[in-house]
Parts: sequence; structure tokens; C-alpha cells
Amino acid sequence: VSDHKSKPHSAARSLSISVVCYNSGEEQLRALIASLLASLRVFQSSTPLSLVTISLVDNSEDHNVKLDLFATHAEDLDSLGVKLKLLQGQGNVGYGSAHNLVIRKSDADYHLILNPDVVLREDCLRIGIAYLEINTDVAMASPYAENALGQKQYLCKRYPSIFTFLVRGFAPSALRGIFRQRLALFEMHDLSESTPTDDVTIASGCFMLCRTDKLNAIHGFDENYFLYFEDFDLSLRLAGVGKIAYVPEMKIRHSGGNSANKGWQHIKMFARSGVRFFNTHGWRFFKQQ
Repeated sequence: VSDHKSKPHSAARSLSISVVCYNSGEEQLRALIASLLASLRVFQSSTPLSLVTISLVDNSEDHNVKLDLFATHAEDLDSLGVKLKLLQGQGNVGYGSAHNLVIRKSDADYHLILNPDVVLREDCLRIGIAYLEINTDVAMASPYAENALGQKQYLCKRYPSIFTFLVRGFAPSALRGIFRQRLALFEMHDLSESTPTDDVTIASGCFMLCRTDKLNAIHGFDENYFLYFEDFDLSLRLAGVGKIAYVPEMKIRHSGGNSANKGWQHIKMFARSGVRFFNTHGWRFFKQQ
């Protein structure tokens, strides 16, 4: 656990949130916004936030996200002092580039990179921001996650090998069973579920609670990644300016799936981004640390 600590800052903090949407369902977005507002309400009941901005970046070609979807939340948005923004017209610029549209204009203390298929537990933001306030050398916090069926998801990873990726994504279940220890090592199954750990290598991009100044210090996402591996790359670069922490008391539900189940186009994008990632950060073919 981080030993670089200071007392929480007494001044009100600010938070910006970016959510990249691509043909996202209306009910999914409503559930996300409702959970964000509930989590912000719990946070603000104990610690004031000077400003909260939620930016929905619509990468779909038909601009299917409409702010009137959230008309039922207008009173909550107003009472919590939350600004809800919609960015459209840029086209499908890719996941990282879309988040950068918000990150580069944010002067908030903290920035939350978020997927539309996430639902936050009510105390999620209170726990996460409190952790970052105390552990000033941590640049990003990653949460505990479960899928829609209540099964644990492993959002934190060690540096991957090519062999591990092939087994994890494409091998039949019997073969994955043979290599379950290797996969468990990659997915950091050994992380404590009772106390935070600040020596994580890679965190999933579905929920990244970051210090905005650290994100800007590394210029946000590498926009050469259109989809896949941009979160791996961001994690490794962010680790150069601060620590990456797993905070198990910060909990979310995440409905995301595996790229291997999304068709050949996604597999090709995954492979292309993977080659870029390993070319940049170093190839590892078999050894899994």
C-alpha cells in the first residue's frame, strides 16, 4: 500500500467525467447516469465538490445520443451542481481520441474515464476520491468489478505475453483450464480484496479514476490506437508519473465483453493494436510474470 500520504485537502475538489458512446443503448446510458448521480450524492453529502462535469462523447455516425434522454434527471443534475455535456459531430474518431477531447479541456482535480456499460455503487466515488486525496503519489485508481451476473471481473493485469493472450482469447475451455495458473497470474488474482494495492501494472479502461494533471502530463491517450490496448498503453505511461492502484472497496458493475466474441473485424483491430503496443513497450512471447 502506498506510504506517501498527506492529509486530505480541505478545499472543495472538482471532477470531470468522460463517457465515450458508440451506438450505446438508451437504457444503458440512463442506468449509467442514474448511478453516477447516486454516487455523487453520497460523495457530496460528506465532502463538497466545487464542480462536476459529465461529458458524453458520441462517436456514432447517426448521433443517437440525445440529452433529453436524461430529462428525468434534470432536478438531480441541478441540485448536485452537475453539468451534463454532449459532444457530437467529430465522427468515430476512436476510443482514446474521443476521451482526449474532454481530458485536454479539463482543469478539474480528478478525471474519470468511463464506459457506458458501467454502473457505479453509491459509495464508489467517495471511496475512490478519498483514497487519491490521501495517497498523493497514486496517479490512477482502478475498482473492484462484477459482470451483470455478479461474477468477478479482473480489471487489473500484469504485463502480457503473446501466448497468454492467445490462450485467454481463443483457446477452448479445456486448454484454458490447463493454463489457469498462468491466466490467474496475468489477471492478478493474487490481489488483496480487503486492502488497496498500489503496484498494479495495467488497469482496464472501463473505469479509470485519475489525477487530471497526471493525465495531461502524458498527453492523455495515444491516438494511434483506434480501439483496444489504448488502456494498456495509458496505464504503462501513467505509471511513469505516478502509481496505479487497485482499490477493492470502490465497486462497479461492468457488462463489457471479450473482443474474441465480437467478430473478425474486432479481432483484426485487436491484433493491429496489439502489434503497436508490443512494438512500443516490448515483445514478450511466452514468459508471464
